[in-house]
Amino acid sequence: QVQLVESGGGLVQPGGSLRLSCTASSFIFSFNTMGWYRRAPGKQRELVATIANDGTTTYADSVKGRFTISRDNAKNTVYLQMSSLRPEDTAVYKCNVHPMRPAYWGQGTQVTVSS
Repeated sequence: QVQLVESGGGLVQPGGSLRLSCTASSFIFSFNTMGWYRRAPGKQRELVATIANDGTTTYADSVKGRFTISRDNAKNTVYLQMSSLRPEDTAVYKCNVHPMRPAYWGQGTQVTVSS
């Protein structure tokens, strides 16, 4: 059974930083592009960043230059380093393969940016 477990969220002031982690219980990282997604209250899910197995990355325009996605295949873990956080970054953040598979969703981790 594929399981994705996110961690690292929390409450941070505007301009602050957080590092999210997502660990898989299987070997999916070895074969798949991974992505970080987020959903803010009342909004649709947004693809924030992706990283291919060869390290190629993509970012949503809203986070470009502020967020960095990385992966460690040996640890089955993908990271999202978030800097210069803004209140509009407040959301539940989840990881999944890209394109996402509904059966893979985990609980996610809440990120709240507020003073």
